[in-house]
Amino acid sequence: MPRESAVDRVQEVYATSYRRLVGQLTGVTGDPVEAEDAVMEAFARAVNARRSFLAADNPEAWLRTVAVNVTRTRWRRGRFFRDVSHRLVAAESYDDLPDDRLALLAALRQLPAAQREAIALHHLADLPVHEVAEAVGAPVGTVKARLARGRAALAELLADPQSDTHPERSPR
Repeated sequence: MPRESAVDRVQEVYATSYRRLVGQLTGVTGDPVEAEDAVMEAFARAVNARRSFLAADNPEAWLRTVAVNVTRTRWRRGRFFRDVSHRLVAAESYDDLPDDRLALLAALRQLPAAQREAIALHHLADLPVHEVAEAVGAPVGTVKARLARGRAALAELLADPQSDTHPERSPR
């Protein structure tokens, strides 16, 4: 397929899927800015890997998997930067989020990455367990275990008034 047609298809999927993907990846990363960056990189990769992207049965799932993988790679490579970047993001970037959403994001950031991914993709992105397993490259049983552990940990974090999940207007 000519490059222009591939770019048109990417633009079409962008128009219908971008916001949803950013919302899903915000749950995975705990940070809307990081989520937007990962999703944008996934779209850029779709243009560069147009054959693979155009051959995908579900282009949004293809993009989600790429964005999750981008996020994982960044976590592995940039632990120090990630810790510092949360302090660099302007507090105003979170001003439009309701307090309960801030509390959820703070609680999600406290979960291990694998549990956070499973919770975000299953509960926030509303993906069935088998699609979560496909997106994260894990067996269905492993995803179910991560979901159970993650839900239990979130329930404890969100119920504990002394926990570090109380909403603040500045990111960590």
